[in-house]
Amino acid sequence: MNTSVRNLPRRWFITSAAGTAGGAVLLGAGSATPAAATPLVEGATWNGKTSANGWPVIGKGTRHAIEGSPASVTLADGDAAIVLLHVARRFHYEVDALRVGDVTGHSTNPVVRKDYESNYLSGTAIAIRPGAYPPGITGGLFPHELIVIRDILTELDGTVSWGGDEATAPKESHFQIALNPGHPKLKRVAAKLRGWNEKPGTGAGATDAFAPARRKAARTFKQRAVN
Repeated sequence: MNTSVRNLPRRWFITSAAGTAGGAVLLGAGSATPAAATPLVEGATWNGKTSANGWPVIGKGTRHAIEGSPASVTLADGDAAIVLLHVARRFHYEVDALRVGDVTGHSTNPVVRKDYESNYLSGTAIAIRPGAYPPGITGGLFPHELIVIRDILTELDGTVSWGGDEATAPKESHFQIALNPGHPKLKRVAAKLRGWNEKPGTGAGATDAFAPARRKAARTFKQRAVN
């Protein structure tokens, strides 16, 4: 793929608001015109002691810096944080630079619109620029950005699922731990990432999502996940 396209920053287009003189609407331009919003159910209170992905709801998380950026996020400690921080770092390096406040994580607000949002209560999910990629709307990412997202999911071997793949009310800003606490695969992937974090020149910032072998692996992984 052409390097100039691969390194494009997130682009924003200002268009005149219909019927409003001098008005402007800020739109994120993706691979296509963003799809119409999918109706979301009215918020309901999550009363479970665990979130939808099986992790315990926590009252307080730990604030973590996102390497290479001024951004930070509050998460549950341990393997969940290691894996989700890797997602955020790769987004920063390969999709678009993150700013302060761009990433949200643990929440104590029990009102959720979809079950997957309960995973913020356990500190095992993040939302990257939720205002730019709101719930119920798809098409907010460019094709080359989607390639990076698919490569991240493949690299993490199913330990993380993406809100853009939700069948109803998708949320392209949302990434969550997809396995139960202590799952062997999660432990293995987290251990791999810890090793990368300790060795300069490996991990986030050192991969090429557009390499033919990685593109092929991502397509295979996506197909397997769908089936």
